[in-house]
Amino acid sequence: MEGFGWFTFETMRRIVLQHPEHEFIFFFDRPFDKSFLFSDNITPVVVSPPARHPILFRIWFDYSLPRVFKKYKCEAFISPDGYLSLQTKIPQLAVIHDLNFEHNPEDLPIFYRKYYKTFFPKFAKKAARIVTVSEFSKEDIEKKYGIPSRKIDVVYNGVSDVFQPIGKLEKKNVQQTYTAGNPYLLFVGALHKRKNLQRLIDAYFELRQEKRIQHHLLIVGETMWGSQTIKIHQELKRFVHFTGHLDTLNLAKVTASADMLCFVSYFEGFGIPVLEAMRSGVPVLAGSLTALPEIGGDAAFYCDPYSVESIKEGILQVLDDQILRCAMIEKGLIRADSFSWNNTAKGLWCSFERMMNL
Repeated sequence: MEGFGWFTFETMRRIVLQHPEHEFIFFFDRPFDKSFLFSDNITPVVVSPPARHPILFRIWFDYSLPRVFKKYKCEAFISPDGYLSLQTKIPQLAVIHDLNFEHNPEDLPIFYRKYYKTFFPKFAKKAARIVTVSEFSKEDIEKKYGIPSRKIDVVYNGVSDVFQPIGKLEKKNVQQTYTAGNPYLLFVGALHKRKNLQRLIDAYFELRQEKRIQHHLLIVGETMWGSQTIKIHQELKRFVHFTGHLDTLNLAKVTASADMLCFVSYFEGFGIPVLEAMRSGVPVLAGSLTALPEIGGDAAFYCDPYSVESIKEGILQVLDDQILRCAMIEKGLIRADSFSWNNTAKGLWCSFERMMNL
């Protein structure tokens, strides 16, 4: 799961347990894993067709869902990834994480781009209430879609307790597993254009060419769109490692074993890996745009994500300045403690109660 998935998992898991007085209907578009049934007050329902293409999105939300809303006598709908049904009258709460597709439409395949740009303005207006994950995204939704501020609640993402600093021996074992025993820089996230991975790799390549760095580069994540390939210079291939998806426990170990996280996205509504690294005692180099400065505060070091040179200098600064590194680690541990999934779940439920006037 990426950011949207973790938001859904962590909030719903808590909300259903904390509110046994309510009955929850979980709608799936495919056979589901029973581990998602967190309590006895959940009724799981598989709704066809599998919504994995913009055409199927419309069928699922506007034709299939209204029917099951009526069948199960649903009084409200919470959508943790922003999609709503335009064909129902029940109150709907949309969690709209960010509007990257409005600012960088070229980052998406054409069918998805057209769908998002056509329907998300309609979803924002249809929603009885909107939750988003940063003040940056709230202001963006207000301005782009003309939504009044009073209709939007900011609910920050959390960070799992599984992310913790680890000992030197365990760190060395992790490095041996993933980078042949070498220290490494870390990237975590979907291999999506907005994550700016290509510029990070180009910056890393130049540092290697200039013999200014000995670290390897470890990339955790999977390609979001098949067409968004990453180009690796031939000379780099033995220094750059791709893990694909990692489960949470292994991700926590990989994060805590890095010498720094390089999260230089040019557009983020939040940026969960930033907090995961901070909670793990790992300094963070982040892009200076959109929501990242809001989330990282003074605990991260920032670079211009559109400048390879700025990314290079940021990497060197964080690696070489030991006083800066120690300060970042200390500040990061404190900052990460102010974000929790308990608070996220509480904030989402409070927004739901506002919508329902409970």
